[in-house]
Amino acid sequence: MNISQENSGKLNAILNVKVEEVDYAERVEKVLKDYRKQAKVDGFRPGMVPMGIIKKMYHTPVLVDEVNKLVSESLFNYLQENKVNILGEPLPHKDDVQKFDFEKDTEFEFKFDLGLAPELNMEVSAKDKVPFYKIKVDKKQQGEHKESLLQRFGEFKAVDKAGNDELIKGSLVKVNKEGKEVENGIRVDNVSMSLEMMKDDDQRVLFSGAAGGDQVVFDVKKAFPNDTELASLLRIEKTEVAMLEGTFKCFIDEVNKFERAEPGQEFYDKVYGEGEVKTEEEFTKRVTEEIALNYERESEYRFMVDAREALIKKAKIDLPVEFLKRWMVETNEQITEEQVAEDLEKYEDDFRWQLIKEHLLKQQDIKVSEEEALEAAKAMVLNQYMQYGMSNVPEEYLENYAREMMAKPEESRKFYEQKGEEKLISYIKSIVKLDEKEVSSEKFRKLYEK
Repeated sequence: MNISQENSGKLNAILNVKVEEVDYAERVEKVLKDYRKQAKVDGFRPGMVPMGIIKKMYHTPVLVDEVNKLVSESLFNYLQENKVNILGEPLPHKDDVQKFDFEKDTEFEFKFDLGLAPELNMEVSAKDKVPFYKIKVDKKQQGEHKESLLQRFGEFKAVDKAGNDELIKGSLVKVNKEGKEVENGIRVDNVSMSLEMMKDDDQRVLFSGAAGGDQVVFDVKKAFPNDTELASLLRIEKTEVAMLEGTFKCFIDEVNKFERAEPGQEFYDKVYGEGEVKTEEEFTKRVTEEIALNYERESEYRFMVDAREALIKKAKIDLPVEFLKRWMVETNEQITEEQVAEDLEKYEDDFRWQLIKEHLLKQQDIKVSEEEALEAAKAMVLNQYMQYGMSNVPEEYLENYAREMMAKPEESRKFYEQKGEEKLISYIKSIVKLDEKEVSSEKFRKLYEK
């Protein structure tokens, strides 16, 4: 096999791959022999079909498959052995229209376009200046965070009568226009129905003043016009909703109203654990610490954004732009030429940052251990639980769930890359000059409007 490379412009190259019969003959013969062992042809015992018949049946498709595999393997090996750093992946040469006759030809020549990665020669130094924003915690954020916790730990409590935002519990029964139960009609017990979620005011007002033991006839389709919601409420298939006439009777068992929690020891124990917080002052202190921790994460993320921008600007990296535009469109069905053109600057900077990351990680010999990647996975799992208000998750649960994700190669790679970037950003932060700025949360948010 003969592979040669020729430059076709700055950061562009063409790879010529010439395949001769000697390169693939043994591979094709081996596959055909395997086919012969398994072939079932009338008139012949298994494994005894003449090779001539096997070749007539399978030679061409096997040849196509093996030549393509050979070319792909050879491409990869050539790039690796010759240390050719590329962006994206090789693409069939744009001006090369391949017309092979695999039934007659014995030699095949392929051409591929390459987008070459530029060589970087940069370092991070104390001369590099990057802003670092410290977000102030004020009383407004404290109040909002407290209210959020009081709402999260609130609960429904029984009340005597319904108003307009209560939760009705009971049964729903299909009735006719006279309000009598329809024989073999829909009946749903143990229903929870929110008056606040009703879309029709006229239907909601029918429940006003209703209490446990009362019966209310209403049009369920007017109250809940969304087919998905209604199917869930009545426990029927969504396709059945269209044929449904909407008059139902609600047999009310109880009326509940949501009440936010009230500050006090019971509330503090629910949120932070028994005895961890005992006074309003301690509650305010914990809330402030939680907000500050969130703001610290936001500050660190913003530093990463600004450091990325500063280093991209410093590096002044050229790219094989036309090749990359073509590669993005041809390898991703979800991306169009118009989308690439519209977001080209963003795509270019993504490629530049990837090159900078790889360069600095190698330069500083920054590596990620299996344990560090696992910790990153556990942190993500814990964050998912916390979104549902579960912060005290047993370590064993986190460990098992994280290991399940790490067992998937694609997921595992993401955690290694994430941790690698975190360590790189920490290194950058330790070297550059930090331009520290204390700002309000409102001013900080406006940074993302630029």
